[in-house]
Amino acid sequence: MKVKEIPISLFEQFKLTITSQNSLVRDKKHIPVIVSLASIPSRLGIVHLTIRSILNQDVLPEKIVLWLHKDLQTDIPKKLEDLQGDFFEIRYTDYSSSHRKLVEPLRIHPEKIIVTCDDDMMYQTDWLSKLYESHLKNPNCVMANQTRCISHSKSGDLLPYSLWESKSRKCENPKATLPIGAGGTLYPPWVMDDKVFDRELFMQLAPKADDLWFKAMTLLNGTLSKQTENNDKEPIPIWGSQKTSLKKTNIKEDKNRTQWLALSDYFQLKVY
Repeated sequence: MKVKEIPISLFEQFKLTITSQNSLVRDKKHIPVIVSLASIPSRLGIVHLTIRSILNQDVLPEKIVLWLHKDLQTDIPKKLEDLQGDFFEIRYTDYSSSHRKLVEPLRIHPEKIIVTCDDDMMYQTDWLSKLYESHLKNPNCVMANQTRCISHSKSGDLLPYSLWESKSRKCENPKATLPIGAGGTLYPPWVMDDKVFDRELFMQLAPKADDLWFKAMTLLNGTLSKQTENNDKEPIPIWGSQKTSLKKTNIKEDKNRTQWLALSDYFQLKVY
């Protein structure tokens, strides 16, 4: 987190914390989506802020589901436990990878629209409504607030992840648009290949990169991903949440490039 973001983050955390649960959900329009996210032990103390920010949207989803490892069932903080009710529930898995935030709801609700997000962010109040609005205009596409272009050199070699251009421009090749989970991504029903559920395979090819796994699964199904055009507001990072982060290895050590090479080689994917 940048130093200038700390006061903004702390102020938003304070606002969300003092707002009553009834005030968060009262008198709002409901939209037919499920919001799903996963968390880890080091963020159990702060993920309630992410949940509160989703409850604080100007529309409400059918349900918000937080996925945790089953070993954490007796370790749920009161601030998180107290939020459970009509619109929020905690579910448990026997594995811990971030893929579960989409794999599990797809398994249970294949006919539903699933919106995924991260557990270390607070989302602006119109985040969900604008994401859903973009879906209505592009009902057969995966819609994401943050994207990168999977980029290759002129000779066809995959470039380092740091050179995959972000949302400053649209990808010249629409197949190359990669949704980035932190900003929020909307998945319509039936947009992925059934291999999405193959845990052994995703742990072999992309164990630390759920975004890349889901991108591969949509490409296998012939589904395009698009950048939203109606939401330029960035989510607010939760102060103190980045002690454990996949960014440290996936970006700084270029593990995203390594994992995409593994996926594209295995499935013979070409996005150039």
